[in-house]
Amino acid sequence: MGLDIGGANTKAAFLRAENGVVLEFKTASEYFPVWKDRNRLSSVLLALKEQLSGAAQLDGVGLTMTAELSDAYQTKQEGVNHILTCVSEAFADAPIFVLDVDATLISMESAKMAPLRVAAANWSATGWLVSQLIKTCVIVDIGSTSTSIIPIVDGCIAAAGKTDLEKLINGELVYTGSLRTNVAAIVSAVPLRGGIARVSSELFAQSGDVHLILGNITEKEYTVETADGRGKTLQEAMARLARVVCADIEMLTDQELLQMARYIYHRQVEQVADGLSEVYSRTKARANGEVPVVVTGIGKNFLARAAAEKIGADKIIDLGELLNGDVTVASPAVAVALMAASKLEGRLVKWMR
Repeated sequence: MGLDIGGANTKAAFLRAENGVVLEFKTASEYFPVWKDRNRLSSVLLALKEQLSGAAQLDGVGLTMTAELSDAYQTKQEGVNHILTCVSEAFADAPIFVLDVDATLISMESAKMAPLRVAAANWSATGWLVSQLIKTCVIVDIGSTSTSIIPIVDGCIAAAGKTDLEKLINGELVYTGSLRTNVAAIVSAVPLRGGIARVSSELFAQSGDVHLILGNITEKEYTVETADGRGKTLQEAMARLARVVCADIEMLTDQELLQMARYIYHRQVEQVADGLSEVYSRTKARANGEVPVVVTGIGKNFLARAAAEKIGADKIIDLGELLNGDVTVASPAVAVALMAASKLEGRLVKWMR
């Protein structure tokens, strides 16, 4: 099993392999805001384990995480150690391997001794997975909260940064996502009624509302809680968006709100494209020939693909088309499961045909 424990979403992947080939895999995701009750993490993991593997005896567990950044913890070290403890409790009967920022699986003991080595390392899992398939490319993985941009050169991860801070500086991490990003973190103003309306900095609406209004996601795909705690209908999303300019759905027309949503969407694509352009130009300088962009995550089509088109990428590839089965919503979890299987077999386990 592979685990990708985030601050808002915990994802898991279960796979069965024989003779070096994956025969079966399943994924699951649970919306669990760890900052609300971090002590429930063990029970969330047990529920995912039961859902995916049932009574099956697990041979190993691969783990990666980003939840240590949550303000449930004072420091990343505290967060990493708490997460490791919870995973140990939930998977007491299986060896656990923890992913580090060098795309290597290390022991629980080593992870506890060097917590910053395993903090926010899930990007390297996705990088490792894609590097087995494409030797040179740039990956854009857009989840609910953030965007990871990962360069691969000659079959190796070529990231300039290892920590979130380093990645924010060099374009490899863009803190914008498909569902949870505050609209006020995407735009400071919107065109409205022939003028420019500055926006409120309150958390009145988030990117999920924008993408629901535009039809980029369905109500079912809006898997996180809303800013006001209300539902996920089109009308409720519009009411939240109207509040961003201190108005409501009686003051603004549906067309005005649709125009606002389109503007915010294009600005979010620009946010991703800005980081991608920086990473892509560095990768092109090191590569010989074509550099495709590989898109994955919930925002792969309406954000990642649009950003890749905007910067004029040589080619755009959907990770889901490279691998049989939809792995794109839980790429890091699938990757660490595959890495753990390969470690246990002593050879690279190949994906299902």
